[in-house]
Amino acid sequence: MDIFALVWNAALTLASAFFMVVWYMAQEKFRKLDQIEQKLNDTRVEVARDHVTKEEVQRITEHIDARFNRLEEKIDRLISKG
Repeated sequence: MDIFALVWNAALTLASAFFMVVWYMAQEKFRKLDQIEQKLNDTRVEVARDHVTKEEVQRITEHIDARFNRLEEKIDRLISKG
């Protein structure tokens, strides 16, 4: 009976050690996943901060075109008066 208890205790000890190792490895993987998610979020913020949308480019381009058109009209009026 003592040998059975010894084998049972050894099996439980090995099983608990195995699960502890698996638990530790899982925690490390989840920690690494959290770090990757944080870096991804930081990258999204940087992209949103540093880059313009197509709509913004279109709006700015239209504004610049309107300014050049007004300037062109003024130049044409000066030439025709001249």
